[in-house]
This record gives sequence, C-alpha cells and structure tokens, in this order.
Amino acid sequence: MKKRSILDIRSAFPALRETENQKPFIYFDGPGGTQMAQQSLDAMVNYITSGMANLHGAFPTSVTTDELLLEGRKAVADLLNCDPSEVAFGQNMTSLAFSIARSLGAFIAAEDDIVVTELDHRANVDPWVTLAKDKGAAVKFIPVSTATYSLELDKLNDIITEKTKLVAVGMSSNVTGTVTDIARIIARAKEVKALVIVDAVHAVPHLSIDFKQLGCDVLLCSAYKFFGPHIGIAVIAAALFEELQVYKLQPAPQEMPDKLETGTQNHEGIAGLVGAISFIESLGDGATRGERLQSGMHRIDDHEQNLSDRIERLLEQLPEVTLFRAPAGTRKTPTFAFTVKGINAREATAWFAERYNMNIADGHFYASTMAEKLGVNPMGGWIRIGLAPYNTLEEVVLFEQGLRDLIAVRTT
Repeated sequence: MKKRSILDIRSAFPALRETENQKPFIYFDGPGGTQMAQQSLDAMVNYITSGMANLHGAFPTSVTTDELLLEGRKAVADLLNCDPSEVAFGQNMTSLAFSIARSLGAFIAAEDDIVVTELDHRANVDPWVTLAKDKGAAVKFIPVSTATYSLELDKLNDIITEKTKLVAVGMSSNVTGTVTDIARIIARAKEVKALVIVDAVHAVPHLSIDFKQLGCDVLLCSAYKFFGPHIGIAVIAAALFEELQVYKLQPAPQEMPDKLETGTQNHEGIAGLVGAISFIESLGDGATRGERLQSGMHRIDDHEQNLSDRIERLLEQLPEVTLFRAPAGTRKTPTFAFTVKGINAREATAWFAERYNMNIADGHFYASTMAEKLGVNPMGGWIRIGLAPYNTLEEVVLFEQGLRDLIAVRTT
C-alpha cells in the first residue's frame, strides 16, 4: 500500500473542515481525545440506521448486533495482540477500572500492599487506592523524579515486595509523554506473584502494543483517544478473567468476557470502535489485519515524532518556558506539558483559542499527585499540547508564532 499523504489522512476527519471567522480549527488536544475518523462515524451511522437491537435474539438485527460485538473483540485483539475472549467493553476506562477493582477484592487482604505511581492519571490510582482502603491494605507509591519526569525505579525491589499483591502503572504519561519502562516493573511484580494493571489510554494512540508480550494481567484503554467514540476497553488475561468474581445480575452470563459487561453495552459505540481501528489499518501494509495495524501505528509514530522534535526544540530554547519533559534517551509520546513564566495556564490557552482557533488544554489532567509535587497548580496547572496523525508542520509553525507572540505581549 502506498503511504498516505497528510492531506489524504486529514480528509478522513470531518471536524478538520470546520472553521470560525474563516479560520480552520487546529486540534492540539489529542491527549484529551482525538477527532473521530470518517470510518468510525460511518460505522456508527450504518449500525443505527440499519436497525438497532439487543443481543441474543433470533431476528436479523439482533444477530447482527451479536456479530458486531464479536467483530469488535476481534478488531481489538488484532490491534493489541490478545485473544478476543479477553476483550471487554464498558462506559470508559475509569468505570472499568473501578469495576475490576471491586472484583479483585477477593484477592486482597489487610496484610497486603498495593502499589501505584505518582506519575499516573488518577483513573489508574484511585480505583486501587479505594480497593486498599476497603480491604485495609497498605498503599505504596513509585515516586516520580522532579528532574526527569519519569518514575524512579532504582528502589523498585524495596517498593514491590513479597507483600505486594497488585501493581498499577501507566504505560505513558498523559502529561509529560514519558513512556515508562513497564517491562521492568512487570518483571519485578511477577517475581513476587503480584497482579499488574496497565493504563494504556495514552499509549495506544501512539505506540504499537503487544498484550501477550507485555505479560500484564489487565490493560485498559479508550477508543476516543484513537479516533473513535467514547467507549472503554479492558483486556484481561484469561487466567485472571476466569477467576474474576464480578458484581452482576444473577441470570446474566457467567463466562468471560460477557460477565464484566453488566447491562446493555454501547453497541453503536462498538461499531465506531471497529471503524476507528479500520482507519488505523488503512495506514499500514501487511497480509493480515494485525500486520497492517502494526504498520499503521509505526507510520503514525514516525509522523508524530517528526513534528514532536521541532516542538521540543522550541520549548527548550525559550527562556520564559519551563518544559516538563524527560531527557534525551527516554522514549516519549508527542505530548508536551509546559508553563510560561508569569502567565496563568488558562490565560495562555484562551490566547491560542481566541487568536488562532487552536485547541490547547490546561490544568492538572488528573495527574494531580505529580501536579502537586511539581508545584504547577498555582499557575493553573500545565499548558499541554499533544499531536495526532492529522496535525501538520504548518500548524506547528503557527503554534510557534503564537507562543512567541504570547510571551512578547504578556511578559513585557
């Protein structure tokens, strides 16, 4: 397959055609949620307009819905290299994490430890902290370095011990973009026979992920971060999934993965998920869907890293800017968190929105432990710019101009 041009890729996103005051919108808010690909929209509309139905009926629309859920699981399995029976859907990552945490209560006792991190989004902290409180277990944090904005792993063996029963870690920070060495954390957790929960919400849009190779027990992500609708995805290793005691209705299915999917699922959202994965597949080459998805993810990564290098150089060069970015040699996704001396984060993002139709986010982004530790809250948190495959060099150049103008006007 011929590599698709940036104009061709952008044509797959209807939102990019929207304008205000004859200026196009520029979407640098990918870490909070990407725009939806046309293939995702089409799949949702086709399911809705062709006749919706609930599961397990003898009539055609119900059979189609059964087939849709199966196809959704197969598509996720090809994207993340897991078994379709290990894939469950839910409202969002946070809701799935709380549901899984409640179900893991039988595995945790008062004398146990649960390990979380200071780098993570609270969606991969509070479900497990809540579980620890319910069971009387202790909570330990893997600290984040204030110098490298990465997890400090030199004392990992002292944090993850024989008492540790669960470790929750993010694959990539939704603020700094730091890609954590989760292989090292998983290896240590498995030495002490602890369960491992991986938050891959920010990683799946940018990195090729192999669930089987990782060896974690649970991996969580969200379709709206990779060109689809608002729906959560949980991949749970079969060995754990089979033992999981889920709070659910008595007559509902007891087998995996249905037992985690309490109530009627967002069927049109699952259709949109399949469409979003089809978009990624369209970017790649290969004989199988899995190969094309892996190839597509590598092409996304190449495009984003090229633009990312330029943004990083700019933010490092401006003396008024403090960039919260891991040093060279650390793998990072194209997500940048920074502050500007003397300028509140909301004031800065409003500047970009009003003058450039540029969508840039501000705040703590639910990485509140790290925000407190790094002292950014008095300035309104971070300014965050994140890239997606539809972003262009021209948009990056305009961001550079806007940031220089902001500094010149507000700091003089």
